[in-house]
Amino acid sequence: MVRDVPGAVAPSTAPSRPSTVLIIDDEPQIRRVVRTALEGEATVLLEAGTGAGGVALASAERPDLIILDLGLPDADGQAICRALRERSRAPIIVLTARHGEAEKIALFDAGADDYVTKPFSSDELRARVRAHLRRASGMLRPEAGGAITAGDVLIDFSVPAVAKGDADVHLTRTEWDLLRALAANEGRTMTHAQLFRAVWGSGSGDAQQYLRVYVRNLRQKLERDPVRPRLIVTEPGVGYRFVRTPRP
Repeated sequence: MVRDVPGAVAPSTAPSRPSTVLIIDDEPQIRRVVRTALEGEATVLLEAGTGAGGVALASAERPDLIILDLGLPDADGQAICRALRERSRAPIIVLTARHGEAEKIALFDAGADDYVTKPFSSDELRARVRAHLRRASGMLRPEAGGAITAGDVLIDFSVPAVAKGDADVHLTRTEWDLLRALAANEGRTMTHAQLFRAVWGSGSGDAQQYLRVYVRNLRQKLERDPVRPRLIVTEPGVGYRFVRTPRP
């Protein structure tokens, strides 16, 4: 049962997936589109029509993933994103009509994990939700050791070691640290600043230039086609995203 929260709508349910998704959007038709897209991807779909209602539901119901529309009538979307992040570790996917790089960076700095630009396709939204739920469920835990596959690439975090097909891949320490930072946040866009801090700590330097060089090196070693990368995807002006793809 959902608590009586201003702006909240009773949840609808869909079978078979042990996860809860909270949709925060003031437009009923958008909530309906998102709800329809995600039926089958989540056991419970919670809905809130205001930012305040969404923050309250996030605190009360502890969803596994949050979908947040920036254009809310009662509060600034970035402020709501920060409030959600203070209360929840769940992935936050933002729905936005904004395209500027500064706005995207501000969203990630506010705690968002991903964004989908309006108008969006249901297939894209479902894919992004699946990726974030998979990561959040602990299926990808490089900090705990173990191995994952990404296309024809095998990454063993316990050794550490990397193989592409039947061949071992040699990575420098910096390349490995960058790959680990990306893979630990699979499906999530990492900003240049976040990756720079993860790999180089608080050292000074040009984050975009450093990353451009090392991402190029990783793509040369890991991608089937470095010109059209599928594992390490560029988010223009923002950063990079690690995407696991099915083995061909």
